[in-house]
Amino acid sequence: MDDTYKTISQPSEETLYKEKGSKFFGYAFPVTSEDEVKQYLEVLRKQHTGAVHFCYAFQIGTEKIYYRANDDGEPSNSAGMPIYGQIQSFGVTNVLVVSVRFFGGVKLGVGGLISAYRTSAQMALEASEILEKTIDLQYKVTFEYKDINKVMRILREKNLQLVSQRMELDCEVVFAVRKKNAPEAMGAFEAVYGISIVEIG
Repeated sequence: MDDTYKTISQPSEETLYKEKGSKFFGYAFPVTSEDEVKQYLEVLRKQHTGAVHFCYAFQIGTEKIYYRANDDGEPSNSAGMPIYGQIQSFGVTNVLVVSVRFFGGVKLGVGGLISAYRTSAQMALEASEILEKTIDLQYKVTFEYKDINKVMRILREKNLQLVSQRMELDCEVVFAVRKKNAPEAMGAFEAVYGISIVEIG
């Protein structure tokens, strides 16, 4: 079972690609939502007030993939898709790549634009630290206080990551586990009478 994915650890260094007077500033950001995408784009628009195009692509998700590519006024498919192609070729997800263009007075043509945006995106991803992460699932376990020791023992034995806990008359813990280890962890809890476990995503 493939339960790992590649992403970037932090925003990349700014990169610069020049072509016939045009400048393409490249950036890569780790993102997990479209709101974060919008926030990064706003920051870049304030930073580069004289730029004509803010072209980008992003991909979010590990099993259900959601992506968008935006040409931001460049000819159709000449910017966003070449950028997205680099995201695919680097095999990363939960990432936003932006190329900010300052027009240099010479038109590049569609082929030239595709090449420039692809190179700009490639440079941004090459300037990023790419790391591999595991796909983790989260489960909620509910139980009575008298069973707390049993629950804690399973968490410890199975090396499960405790996310949150609420200890009252009715107790609740949320834990995260690597996807491939999830069935074994679930089975351990299901084997104990009076404990209920549900996946919460």
